[in-house]
Amino acid sequence: MGVKQKTKTLKRRNANLADTMIQIDVLNGRGLDLENKFEPFASTLIKSGFSKGIVPVIPEILQINIGKLCNQTCAHCHVDAGPDRKEENMSKETLDECLSILRKHQIKTVDITGGAPEMNPHFRWFVETCSNEGIKVINRCNLTILRAHPKYYDLPAFFAKHNVELVSSLPYFTQTRTDSQRGDGVFDDSIEALQQLNKVGYGVEGSGLNLHLVFNPSGAFLPGDQMELQGEFKRQLKRRFEIVFNQLYAITNLPVSRFLDYLIESGNYESYMSELVNAFNVNTIEGLMCRNTISVSWDGYIYDCDFNQMLDLKSAVKGTHLSTFDMDEFVARSIVVNQHCYGCTAGAGSSCGGTVDA
Repeated sequence: MGVKQKTKTLKRRNANLADTMIQIDVLNGRGLDLENKFEPFASTLIKSGFSKGIVPVIPEILQINIGKLCNQTCAHCHVDAGPDRKEENMSKETLDECLSILRKHQIKTVDITGGAPEMNPHFRWFVETCSNEGIKVINRCNLTILRAHPKYYDLPAFFAKHNVELVSSLPYFTQTRTDSQRGDGVFDDSIEALQQLNKVGYGVEGSGLNLHLVFNPSGAFLPGDQMELQGEFKRQLKRRFEIVFNQLYAITNLPVSRFLDYLIESGNYESYMSELVNAFNVNTIEGLMCRNTISVSWDGYIYDCDFNQMLDLKSAVKGTHLSTFDMDEFVARSIVVNQHCYGCTAGAGSSCGGTVDA
């Protein structure tokens, strides 16, 4: 069917916020007359008893942002991904470096994100290589890519063959709310893709093929209770379309890139940041993804998380690239924080696996 885009990337618009330094200035109130409005996140950590900040543990996951190329241009995207981001695509050489890290340090899970990861020309080779070596593969799929072109139509079978765990975005179980966030035609294509995934066993009880959905709020507010949302999504998708899935992850929209642009343009930035800051929950710290994850950009640089990556806040280590990666140094580092970190610690918390304070 194809997706009709409602949004252009910040880069294509030559917007000021395409510059990560300007984003960081905005997050710290500079230029918005809010410079002293919000407590620095680092200070909040100290006042909450974390004098050493967020302490890392031995990494269990290598998360790879394989590229910013995407068939969609979603209004809330923190990656600023889109069809025009063709240059930012991970090379085979960098993927080989990722494999070396996985092997050397016996990391058992690789989490592939984008963009639309499937559009990287080396995607299938990388997935197959990891699968053959017993490495668990998580793929963050936007669903519509499975219906975007005939060359992607066999992906459900490919995923099933290699037991890839799928984490797929579906803003809501209705067309209006989904298309308003992700573009006209996204809902219909997503439903068709989910049905195709169900046909090969994804989400079906006892199949061992895990299909998880991701819910992001459509506006400037925190997500609702994850279990309640999961129950409603399961009921509605089953009743309306005979679709089944495993879990639903409720993820907070962080004030980064296009969602930051939306907050400013809609006049919601100050109120949204106030909501995040006021909802800070100390019980989320232990479960934050930055503690046990190595985040790698399309060009091979090392970050503490995908959000830091999009703000170009590299890990506080000497070897900031895969080619100079040192595990001992990485585990001993201080995790880099900034004001956007309030998003992952608000309410029940937020990570790539949903809420963190059960």
